Amino acid sequence: MKRRTTIGDVAKAAGVSVSTVSKALNGRYGISTETAERISQIAGELGYESSLVASSMRARRTGVIGILVPDFEPFSAEVLKGVASGLRGTRYEVLAYSGTRQHGSSGWERRSLSRLSGTLIDGAILVTPSVLDVATDVPIVAIDPHTGPADIPTVESDSFAGALQATTHLIELGHRRIGYVAGRPDLRSSRLREAGYRQALSDAGLDFDPSLVRVGLYETDISRETATDMLTRSDRPTAIFAANDLSAIAVIQAAGELGIEVPTELSVVGFDDIPEAARISPPLTTVRQGMQSLGAIAAEILMTLLEGGTPDSRHVRLETRLLVRDSTAAPRLG
Repeated sequence: MKRRTTIGDVAKAAGVSVSTVSKALNGRYGISTETAERISQIAGELGYESSLVASSMRARRTGVIGILVPDFEPFSAEVLKGVASGLRGTRYEVLAYSGTRQHGSSGWERRSLSRLSGTLIDGAILVTPSVLDVATDVPIVAIDPHTGPADIPTVESDSFAGALQATTHLIELGHRRIGYVAGRPDLRSSRLREAGYRQALSDAGLDFDPSLVRVGLYETDISRETATDMLTRSDRPTAIFAANDLSAIAVIQAAGELGIEVPTELSVVGFDDIPEAARISPPLTTVRQGMQSLGAIAAEILMTLLEGGTPDSRHVRLETRLLVRDSTAAPRLG
């Protein structure tokens, strides 16, 4: 294995002392611009990178923002893109970190922050955290928290309004038996989406049928099983609203396996607008939430906190928008 280049290697190659290299790479006074540029060039040629831990011990800042997610899946991937975009052009870099999470468990963010804060990161963005009462010395912003607004800054989408739009769209097409594939019950946003679904039924004078609600946990395999269960009923629904796009895509796949054509025999609506939603056949009607905007705004708030400022708002809720594609249509007569 190739030995890692050290600051001593750079000093030897440049013919200067280790302290001179340290001054040059950290932008300190005491050396000429010409020497600093030469040392920087040599360091680059040798592939030298200073240790984040060592730098943090000296300067108490690492220039790194930690993005903590329970899982790497389409939603968190889009949020990560937004965070990276929000930090572009700043002196901060991004460290993505996933804490192992089991369904029904909580506290992964506490464990993750205890490993990272103080030595590796200057601040953290928590994506769908299960708890917010975490003890840490670094600023924190939460995206789509389980409990909603709390003492720390939060950013989320208007899940209730989005679900209301989605279900209302199906009702306006003429559907009366509308199934719902719910997300994770521990997530506040998931509960709000079910509330929006139920509110749309109530507004239209339709009875809520609990037998048409199944929990998919936002996961493909579970959502496919729940969709199959609903679609093999003698009184199956003519439309299904799923709490996220992965679940909606699973519904379309289940329908295909059963020989049920979308949208002529079954309309399907999702939530998120992940890239796959527009590529599936038929393209998925869905509620767009600005996933990258969630990340970019969280990064902006965290930057303000790191610079000692006060954010314009500590709790931001973004609007959602229904995108009508080809997976929804009026129910077939008979």
